[in-house]
Amino acid sequence: MTDHGSGTDDAIGGPIRHIPVMLAEVLEHLAPASGQSILDGTFGAGGYSRAILEAGADVIALDRDPNAIAGGAALLADYPGRFQLHHSNFSELDRFAPEGGLDGVVLDIGVSSMQIDEADRGFSFQRNGPLDMRMAQAGVSAADVVNRAKVSDLTRIFGFLGEERQAGRIARAIEKRRLEKPFETTRDLAGMIEIVTPRKMTDKIHPATRVFQALRIYVNNELGELADALFAAERALKPGGRLVVVTFHSLEDRIVKRYFADRAGKASGSRHLPEMVRAPEIFKPLSRQAVAAGEAEAAENPRARSAKLRSGIRTEAPAGRTDLSIFDLPDLADIERLKG
Repeated sequence: MTDHGSGTDDAIGGPIRHIPVMLAEVLEHLAPASGQSILDGTFGAGGYSRAILEAGADVIALDRDPNAIAGGAALLADYPGRFQLHHSNFSELDRFAPEGGLDGVVLDIGVSSMQIDEADRGFSFQRNGPLDMRMAQAGVSAADVVNRAKVSDLTRIFGFLGEERQAGRIARAIEKRRLEKPFETTRDLAGMIEIVTPRKMTDKIHPATRVFQALRIYVNNELGELADALFAAERALKPGGRLVVVTFHSLEDRIVKRYFADRAGKASGSRHLPEMVRAPEIFKPLSRQAVAAGEAEAAENPRARSAKLRSGIRTEAPAGRTDLSIFDLPDLADIERLKG
C-alpha cells in the first residue's frame, strides 16, 4: 500500500515538491484540444489544469480543499474566460458540465504533497499537528474517529482501508489509552502505535503508516467519493469524451479497474442458453492494462512510483445504473455517528 504524495518508503513522509504525476501520459490519453471543455476534478496545485489550458482546451476545475481554491487565483487571472474553479467534491462533477457535455474528465486521486506538508492539517505524523486529516476542513476529524469509534469499528477501518495486520491489537490499545487521555496530535497516535507494534529492521515503512492511511481514507470517504465520481463522469461526458483516472494505491485502482470492466459491455446469462444478453458498452478502453509511470519519472518523483493510469472513451450508450455493488466496498460504520 502506498499513499498519494509519496512512495512506499515514505508514505506519510516529509516535504516533497509538488510535481504533476504522469503529466505526459495524462495529456496523451486525454488529448485536449482547442474548443474542448475538460473538467479537472482534483485541482490541487493546478498542474493538470495549466497543462490542459496550454494545450488549448477550456478547463472547469474542482477541489474540496479551500486552500486549493485559494491557490488557484493566479491561474484564474492567467486564463480569464477559459478557466473556472469551484469548491466542490468531485463526486458532484456532473453539476458543472456544460449543456452539451464534457470532452474530458481527469481525476488524480488521493491527498496531495501540499496537504501532507502542512502540519496543521494532520496528514503526516512526521510533522506534528492536530489529528485532523479533513480535506474539506469540515466534518468529523481523525481525532473524533480515534477517540469515539468502537474497537470493532476501528479494527475494520484499519484492516480494510489500511490492510493493517495488527488492526485489532492497535484498536484495543487505542481504546485503553483514550480512557486515560484522548488523542489530540499526530505524533501522539503514531508514538503509541510504534510502542504497540515496534518497527522491525526489515520494515520499509513506519508502523503507523497504514493506520494513518486508513483514517484519512475513512474521514474523507475517499473510496465512496471515487465511485460516485466515476458515475458522475459517465453522466457528464459527451460521446467521444475521455475519462482519465490516476490512482496511487491498490484500493483506488481496484475500484477504477472494476468500473471500466463493468462499463466495457459484457455478455450475461447462462452458457447453456442459446442467447446471451449483452450489456451496453458505455466506455471503450484506451489501453488494455493500467499505464505506469516511466522509469525516469519514477526515479525523479517518488509520488509517481505507485501511480497507475486507466482511461476510456465514452460511447453513445446511455448512462448505466449507479450500482455500488460492482466495487465491493467495505461495510464500515457510518462516520456521522461520531460527530461531537
